[in-house]
Amino acid sequence: MLASKLVRLTAGLFLIFAGAMHAQENSLEAGRAAFEKGDYSRAVEILKAAAAKDPANGDVQLFLARSYLELHQADAAISAAEKAVASNPKSSVYHQWLGEAYGEKASHASMFSAYPLARKTQKEFETAVQLDDRNFNAAQDLVEYDCTAPGVVGGGEDKAQPIIARLMTIDPAQGHYATGNCRAQKKDYAATDAEFAKALAGKPKSADLIYDMGDYYLQRDQLEKLTMVADAGEAAAPSDPRAKFYRAVALIQGGEKLLAAETLLRDYLRLAPVKSGYPSPSQAHYRLGLLYEKQKNSSQARAEYQSAIQLNPKNKVAQDALKRLGN
Repeated sequence: MLASKLVRLTAGLFLIFAGAMHAQENSLEAGRAAFEKGDYSRAVEILKAAAAKDPANGDVQLFLARSYLELHQADAAISAAEKAVASNPKSSVYHQWLGEAYGEKASHASMFSAYPLARKTQKEFETAVQLDDRNFNAAQDLVEYDCTAPGVVGGGEDKAQPIIARLMTIDPAQGHYATGNCRAQKKDYAATDAEFAKALAGKPKSADLIYDMGDYYLQRDQLEKLTMVADAGEAAAPSDPRAKFYRAVALIQGGEKLLAAETLLRDYLRLAPVKSGYPSPSQAHYRLGLLYEKQKNSSQARAEYQSAIQLNPKNKVAQDALKRLGN
């Protein structure tokens, strides 16, 4: 009789525990889903509630940190990322995102405050790479830091070279991208172009890396190369909407298939989250404005430029285009 009561009690406790774990997993997935949709305030709301129930859940803290970063709340992001690292100091990804959080705060700090934050940023990226040499995002972050930061905060291109060499042996596309990105920081654009061409030819698996190169071509006004970027991006991640944006920009530049380009940009605006690493809605409306200008539709072009400026008052190219049309 006593044994059967113990069995029932144990079973009941197990069900309670299993239910709590299931609820926590559901909270994490709901928070992650809100994050992926670009609803960062909602993600924070869900994940903060989950963290209150289980503060040692590193994945909850990770997505909380990433949501805060998208909201440009660096201090809150650092706090969450530090908790993620404390929950599992051996996680390369947790250290990587703690480095991202320190870097975000450093980028907006005074010189006096920025130096120690920059050192912390570098240390976290280094730890992430040491823990997992296949964490390519952390390796690329560290290469960019070393190629950008001055020696006073531990930077130096010489420090990046061993990391690049290791990337070349593990994944040549990653290695060529890292080399090109390092050269871009030094404004050696001819070398960057050559390395990025090799990276794309190597069929990179990372959509983020591919579209980073797309952003470089946008900034350098090498729009004819964006079809190649879109092709590589679709091969790596068929459902990623960014291919639509870059393919549309290439079509507009060529002045052909403008109706197809319009559809692509409208689809991009409908599907893409507002997220770091994604062209902003303001950029998409600016490109639609250029498209309508090519079609001699000044009124529609003007409306798109106005939408671009409304979404981002600092969008200078849209401001200039509006002036060109005569507001």
